[in-house]
Amino acid sequence: MKFGIIRERKNPPDKRVVLSPEACTQLLNQYNNASIAVESSDIRVFKDEEYLNSGLEIVNDVSDCDVLLGVKEVPIEALIPNKKYFFFSHTIKKQPYNRDLLKAILEKNIELYDHEVITAPEGYRLVAFGRYAGIVGAYNGFRTYGLKNDAFNLPKAENLPNQQALIDALNRIHLPNIKILLTGAGRVGNGAKEMLDAMHLKKVTVDEYINKTFEEPVYCQVDVLDYNKRKDGQLLNKEDFYQNPDAYQSDFMKFAKVTDFYIAGHFFGEGAPYLFTRDDAKSADFKIKVVADISCDIDGPIACTIRPSTIADPIYGYDPQTEKEIDYKAPKAIAVMAVDNLPCELPRDASEGFGEMFLKYVIPAFFNNDKDGILERARMTKDGNLTKRYEYLQDYVNGELV
Repeated sequence: MKFGIIRERKNPPDKRVVLSPEACTQLLNQYNNASIAVESSDIRVFKDEEYLNSGLEIVNDVSDCDVLLGVKEVPIEALIPNKKYFFFSHTIKKQPYNRDLLKAILEKNIELYDHEVITAPEGYRLVAFGRYAGIVGAYNGFRTYGLKNDAFNLPKAENLPNQQALIDALNRIHLPNIKILLTGAGRVGNGAKEMLDAMHLKKVTVDEYINKTFEEPVYCQVDVLDYNKRKDGQLLNKEDFYQNPDAYQSDFMKFAKVTDFYIAGHFFGEGAPYLFTRDDAKSADFKIKVVADISCDIDGPIACTIRPSTIADPIYGYDPQTEKEIDYKAPKAIAVMAVDNLPCELPRDASEGFGEMFLKYVIPAFFNNDKDGILERARMTKDGNLTKRYEYLQDYVNGELV
């Protein structure tokens, strides 16, 4: 079995990689009948020399590889027919901008395995960059707070080498006695929590957060039942919320009234109530002035997130009264950080973490006859057709959706 580490070709450039030099070495040590070729790249966070120094082969042609491993979408013209590919295709939600990509994958008889649908039998994802989105998103949020309030000027995350450097920078700033709200308790939310805890910020309960004042900055991490409530007043469990989201309404304003800085690290499911609407943001009680929207659902549950921002230009302002974008430093503006590719700012750490998961959960499936169905669940295409699990995409491929 020959694996190929492909060069990332999408713009803007992405420095991440599925397997670091160390992860490649671990794979080869573990499986005698495996080999790896690394396509030369001047973009990748790990230089060609680092792979060479680990005894790996650097090539300009990966067409003799059986399985090709990438991160972002492969441009149509670079796809090699009749190969197995792993990358984030961004097609499973019928994203219009990638319909031609999926169509080309079928026409070229490629077996596509999407990282996003590599799951355990129970359905949860096994490989993801979410933790690093949370880490960088929290850092960028504090950077936004400092710039918005002329309080401090943190360096950009992309200019720092690793998570520890981000933590060190955060621990050099002085925060006033603000209240910080964090939504989400999954990979993203807990990645953000790592940074709050590394700053030694005091974590408080929902009741304390809403009702008490503090002589120091504090944060509260909340989950879906903290900021949503059933319309009929019943107190049930999270499973009920996930199964019946339309039976719930937002209860977020109780937090918005006391929050200075909000980090959105939750997963927003279809049919769930918006956390706060544009009308909510117009309220005189709405206190939030800085939002780090890691989830980055555009025109969705976080009303002030009206577009994604970029690593180059990460902050914009939202005027709640006009519902328009303005200078984020304007007194009436909510400063919004909504970069939608945050792990790219911490490419070395993110690649190492992703590779550990890929080695643990995915690579064994190639050598144990896929006994847990890892590959089968993630395989979107085979023999020029969508697999049964992904047949719902056929109308999308056919162009029948508007």
